[in-house]
Amino acid sequence: MNQKQKKNLIRILSAAACLIVLRLLEGRLPAWWLKLALYMIPYLIVGHDILRKAWHGIRNRQIFDENFLMTVATIGAIGAGIYRGMHGGEDDYLEAVAVMLLYQVGELFQSIAVGRSRKNISSLMDIRPDIAHLEGENGELEDVDPEEVETGSLIVVQPGEKIPLDGIVEEGVSTLDTAALTGESVPRDAGPGSQVLSGCVNRNGVLKIRTTAEFDESTASKVLELVENAASRKSRSEQFITRFARVYTPAVCAGALALALIPPLVLLARGMAPQPFEWIYRACTFLVISCPCAVVISIPLTFFAGLGGASSQGVLVKGSNFLEILATVRTVVFDKTGTITKGNFVVTDVHHSPFPREKILETAAHAEGYSTHPISQSLREAYGGEVNLSRVTEVEEISGHGLTGRVDGISVAAGNRRLMEKLGIPSVDCHCPGTIVHMAIDGNYAGHIVISDELKPEAREAMDLLKRSGIERTVMLTGDTEQVAKAVAEETGIDEYHAGLLPADKVEWVEKLLADPRRKGRLAFVGDGINDAPVLSRADIGIAMGALGSDAAIEAADVVLMDDDPRKIAKAMRISRKCLGIVRQNIVFALGVKFFCLILGAVGVANMWVAILADVGVMILCVCNAIRALFTKNV
Repeated sequence: MNQKQKKNLIRILSAAACLIVLRLLEGRLPAWWLKLALYMIPYLIVGHDILRKAWHGIRNRQIFDENFLMTVATIGAIGAGIYRGMHGGEDDYLEAVAVMLLYQVGELFQSIAVGRSRKNISSLMDIRPDIAHLEGENGELEDVDPEEVETGSLIVVQPGEKIPLDGIVEEGVSTLDTAALTGESVPRDAGPGSQVLSGCVNRNGVLKIRTTAEFDESTASKVLELVENAASRKSRSEQFITRFARVYTPAVCAGALALALIPPLVLLARGMAPQPFEWIYRACTFLVISCPCAVVISIPLTFFAGLGGASSQGVLVKGSNFLEILATVRTVVFDKTGTITKGNFVVTDVHHSPFPREKILETAAHAEGYSTHPISQSLREAYGGEVNLSRVTEVEEISGHGLTGRVDGISVAAGNRRLMEKLGIPSVDCHCPGTIVHMAIDGNYAGHIVISDELKPEAREAMDLLKRSGIERTVMLTGDTEQVAKAVAEETGIDEYHAGLLPADKVEWVEKLLADPRRKGRLAFVGDGINDAPVLSRADIGIAMGALGSDAAIEAADVVLMDDDPRKIAKAMRISRKCLGIVRQNIVFALGVKFFCLILGAVGVANMWVAILADVGVMILCVCNAIRALFTKNV
């Protein structure tokens, strides 16, 4: 419990103790006004903040909320007790105080539940580092604020400390705990040349890291910003509840007023005893029953718990609206490279080249020297020598085709078959599975290089899990060859594939799938977030996978999976469906009980104790149900 919750608990226990003492003294208090004064002590102890909030709401012309309902209902019940006491009846104020007391119990319970829901999300806040050990030119360490560290600085991270900024390891070997970011407990090895991300915990060895980003652009800051903004994006269910409460609360206030005034006037007109305070009591009971806090509190709490539960599994959802959409997805479209395959390209062969293997790889590595694409990196790794970019000039990248340039003054082209066709150079097709890089040197065809990408071991299981989770159609869109796409689709069990696509073609295919009249539910696109930003944005919901450190992923996607495991897609969908199921249960249960008890209260069958059960009891049950959205490990 935090300090505020402890304070509220003390108030509740104090008021309850006062009530017990007053009930023991029942019948020994001679005057109704003395009894009233004594009962006002626990009433004000436990309800003074509700009265104050109601008054502020009236002053600010935001009258109709649960504080106003509780204030009017309890004051009305006290007024009815005063009337009966002054006229020799039973002046019992227990119900009014008990309503306020149990309402505060429900509020405390809800506060604790929210705190528990927030725990999983706030655990992410622990990834924010406090200090950075900056190494100076003389080797001395200076403790500075991470926000003051510039890109390219050398920092030292001791065992047990959080890495404060993204960077590349220059010295040291260690293992990193990435659980706060990915939800995975398996540590990752780090050594010279390894890219490390802020927010990870260095478990053993000392690391010297050359920073590659400022604090505001580091992974920890981007993740925290994403989490902090998630609660501001409301789901349709939450928006409905907000609109419902805006209409419902004034309506029940008007109904309670009518119940207090119209029946006594009708009875009076017929010459019968009007019994005004009996009808006021019914109206107060009606108000307590009608208090919408069970729905207004439990629905946002369920989504908040769902967001927290998902984050504990390494799934960051940008808002409850996206959590709601996830539950309705029935079509999942995948990028191939980095999503279904590892994206670890390796040169496996060179075909139809008049040049020695070493020569063609050297030329290709230099031609691709400026590119950061994984295929370009694999060519440089296969060459193995030092790439001298001063030998490279006039480089031009042609989107979806490849690139052209000059190496040692000789024209070179490296790319797919479409590039050769564009340049008017006859090429030789390759029948080996893999990515094919066709080469042309000095305007003549120089053979092709075969590059293979390894399938993720979890890919097949991920597709099976999606099918079992209710996904009706899986589609793969790739710029790779028909042969490679077919092999991957058959091995993983993907329903259909479309190969040889440019980035614009992928958007076009998503448009076609969205417009397909046979499609049921929403469409999700899953990509690595680097070159798939347009498609991620166009789909009903974009899911970026393995997106740690990727600006494009966090910006374009609606859901960010913090590791490379495609099985997390089905997990995210199951979490969302569990969350939405709990929301529906709470809405049906809370409103069903409310309307039934409202009828009983209006006809005088339900008293204030039934009202307490219909209000506080239902709220506590709904909050308990909402907490179930937190438990996502075995979903």
